[in-house]
Amino acid sequence: MEKTAAGGFSTIYKATCLFRKYNSMKYFRTVAIKRYLNSQDMEKYFINELNSLYRYHKNGRIISCFGVTQNPDTKEYMLVMKYANGGNLHDYLQNNFANITWEMKLNILLEITMGLNVIHTRNFIHRDLHSGNILLDNSSWLICDLGLSQSTNNTSFNNEIYGVLPYIAPEIFNGVAFSKKSDIYSMGMIMWELTTGCKPFSNCEHDFSLVYKIIDGNRPEITSDTPEYISNLMESCWNSDPAKRPTVSEIYKALSFAKERCNVQFNKAEEKRLELIKLKKLGPDFTEKFHSDATYTSRISSNSSLFEYITKEYDINTQSQQSTTHITNVQDFPTKNSSRKRHMEELRIETQCDRKRIKA
Repeated sequence: MEKTAAGGFSTIYKATCLFRKYNSMKYFRTVAIKRYLNSQDMEKYFINELNSLYRYHKNGRIISCFGVTQNPDTKEYMLVMKYANGGNLHDYLQNNFANITWEMKLNILLEITMGLNVIHTRNFIHRDLHSGNILLDNSSWLICDLGLSQSTNNTSFNNEIYGVLPYIAPEIFNGVAFSKKSDIYSMGMIMWELTTGCKPFSNCEHDFSLVYKIIDGNRPEITSDTPEYISNLMESCWNSDPAKRPTVSEIYKALSFAKERCNVQFNKAEEKRLELIKLKKLGPDFTEKFHSDATYTSRISSNSSLFEYITKEYDINTQSQQSTTHITNVQDFPTKNSSRKRHMEELRIETQCDRKRIKA
């Protein structure tokens, strides 16, 4: 087996597998083998992903699962899945960004939206949607990594904050459960990544400070070649208020409308895109330096003191804003930041003493 990728919970290998059809005919096929990392919690994620893959096994927008295999030495079970020969979306953007036209970007977004729609129409949530979990197989874009997927009324994972920090919706940090709307927030970040070729917030450390910025409404800067229609859609997807985000079906309708009716706007956007690339002002090769502490591996935290503190602080801030004037708020702002800074230092110490609860 050849190791091809590693995530927060699992490692992916490329392998050749012997298949046997019902008529006893044998043949070999290249597959992906997913091995979960050793942990007491991994069994539930393995079973959950297996159930999720079976649920969507007849749909062409979700990665296929052929079955389960067992390591003869360690006795651990592994998933045998379809091998996507085109890699993930992030790597595709890194390697081909200059040649990806706005028409191609629209088509990619439409296919991702169709995959997410399959999940949402069955009243399930993905919970870890990002560019590393979107794979290219021949000419089709597929959604994968359903280990944390759950039904909208399932509470078994509700005490866990899981995912890649820049793609996590702000309400999750305040203790709100994952929902279809938090998947939509992640979709907005994927839209932005398609416009730039870069992962969101790659130029800063992924720490408590970034969490606060996301909660306060900070979002990546939209590029000047992005059509206004897509900019508006993107901003609605990452709106701080989940109720104001569109549904996945509304996103699909909006993208379909853009493809059919907004030719003039997208032609101008394509001209601007080519101009920026020629001037070396757009693309992964010409962005700000990647921060060494920007982490894009999915991580999990259960009842972390950081997130409990955020919830308490914002409850206090809300009550304070209702009983003070605008001038008082301005004067108190430096004090609040100072308090945050002190508490973040305390939390760093607490987190170091509690690393067994955070997996990276």
